[in-house]
Amino acid sequence: MNGRLLNDKSQIFAHADPHAVSEYVNEHVGSHCIRLARHAQPAASLNHRTFGSLDLCRISYGSSVRVTSSALETIYHLQILLKGHCLWRGRGQEHYFTPGELLLINPDDPVDLTYSDDCEKFILKLPANLLDKACSDNQWRRPSTGIRFTPRHELSRLEGFGNLLGLVCEEAESDHGLPVVQEQYSRIIANKLLALLDNNVSREPANGSCPSFERIVQYIEDNLRQDISLEQLAELARMSPRSLYALFERNAGTTPKSYIRQRKLQHIRDRLSDPAAAVRNVTEVALDYGFLHLGRFSESYKSAFGELPSDTLRRRG
Repeated sequence: MNGRLLNDKSQIFAHADPHAVSEYVNEHVGSHCIRLARHAQPAASLNHRTFGSLDLCRISYGSSVRVTSSALETIYHLQILLKGHCLWRGRGQEHYFTPGELLLINPDDPVDLTYSDDCEKFILKLPANLLDKACSDNQWRRPSTGIRFTPRHELSRLEGFGNLLGLVCEEAESDHGLPVVQEQYSRIIANKLLALLDNNVSREPANGSCPSFERIVQYIEDNLRQDISLEQLAELARMSPRSLYALFERNAGTTPKSYIRQRKLQHIRDRLSDPAAAVRNVTEVALDYGFLHLGRFSESYKSAFGELPSDTLRRRG
């Protein structure tokens, strides 16, 4: 299993200064601080790949190190211990993770981890919007406070998940990877996590008890290139604007306007990522979906996906 989770093709650092590795991680994987043992040697290593909406990372510091962060804010960290041990402290709990155990760090969880000298981890970074979209696509009930996972899991008990991660890493290191395939794998990972790991998402179909919301969501999907008003949606649902807000809060955990904007942004990302889509430039696609202020559009896109739309278009191959 360990050998399938990124190999030398993805190596960024070997026998390096831990602080240099930490700076790279801060830029690509998640904001944090490190505190090293007094006589730490330059023995850190890092393998890294960006894969669709995900970041894949294999890291070891080569000495005892304490890693802290107030919160990851808009990302989830799935960490699998490969070697050594790691002490985790969080919300009044602590646990020594050993090889084969999995730690899931939620966006608002403080991070406090102490690596052993021989500790090595595989880290999967997922943006929060990827899991939100999985809930929306499956019509599962996402809590208004956000999706939260329990922190501790055994990889061996997550049927097929280890093999899936191995396949994702192999695809990430392929010389012939396609962006559209990478995004499909990203969605599969998000769905598997929601299905396999304990969390606060209700998988009861939202449309089972709320046909009005299903009808509104379909209308939005069919008219994303139009200017959809709150009044149109309220009339379609045959309810007041106030009741419409309550309906979206209950079923999507957000406002109608925010939901529409996120769906527009996701459709734009899908088009920019798809080599088969006829796209000349970012401006053309943004205008197609009603984003007239391109500066604000770029800010919203980067906030949602962690990169500029021009970066997504450039990576499509």
